Amino acid sequence: MEGYAVINRKDIHIRDPFIISVKEEEKYYLYGTTDKNCWSGKATGFDAYSSSDLEEWDGPITVFSPNEGFWADENFWAPEIYCYKNKYYMFASFKSKEKCRGTQILVADSCRGPFIPHSDGPVTPENWECLDGTLYVDENGQAWIIFCHEWVQVHDGEICAMKLSPNLEKAIDKPILLFKASDAPWSRGFTDNEGNEKYVTDGPFIYKAQNGELLMLWSTSGHEGYTIGIARSETGAILGPWKQDKIPLFSKDGGHGMLFKTFENKLMLTIHAPNETPNERPVFFELQECDGKLTLK
Repeated sequence: MEGYAVINRKDIHIRDPFIISVKEEEKYYLYGTTDKNCWSGKATGFDAYSSSDLEEWDGPITVFSPNEGFWADENFWAPEIYCYKNKYYMFASFKSKEKCRGTQILVADSCRGPFIPHSDGPVTPENWECLDGTLYVDENGQAWIIFCHEWVQVHDGEICAMKLSPNLEKAIDKPILLFKASDAPWSRGFTDNEGNEKYVTDGPFIYKAQNGELLMLWSTSGHEGYTIGIARSETGAILGPWKQDKIPLFSKDGGHGMLFKTFENKLMLTIHAPNETPNERPVFFELQECDGKLTLK
């Protein structure tokens, strides 16, 4: 694409990769945490990349840059992009020293941005440390945000759900706990300097299986590092109850996954791996789906 460099997938430094497929362009767009030092220091925004084959990418495309009055200035993490009611919405995590980390919703007319604030600050609870909000619209058309209540505040990280207004500007109900990180038999906690056992929750993503089951991908620490597991709603509804698969989907120090379909209708998983800065890269796997079970091909 004119004006952008061509970059191989293996050369893109990104965490929390998120893909949308734009059929009209026959292009895939890749978003994620793209600040060089995403853990500390002043944040600069989010970049995206476009590709026709998932290997060679045009970019970076600046899709969000904070204006001078933007409330957050650090930890710009995990943007997710959704086409909803003819506009594109970004769910992304932000933080400042004065305010808790939270998921704010931004909006644009194009998947290429520029995205501007849509909600008035984070839609997650003001006094909660939260991250990785994702959108789910149920069979009745009700929009939900599924998000993580962070281990830094609750020790055993939680995944919660809240109803959103029809225009996605605000939450319209209280958060509901879906499950905790320690509920998964394969999750591994760690002990902090004060002797507290802590478990991480990261990156929830909702997928409706072909057999009608409602699945949730999410990440935490496992035996071999960063790991993606699957939880299943026993009722098929977003409020569950949720039961954890006994065996993770991916356990080799890669995570924060999401699913998308290629233009050839292949079901794909994308993650970042390894989970070590600055070595994170976007990785793609084709999945096989059989009776609600997902396995790597």
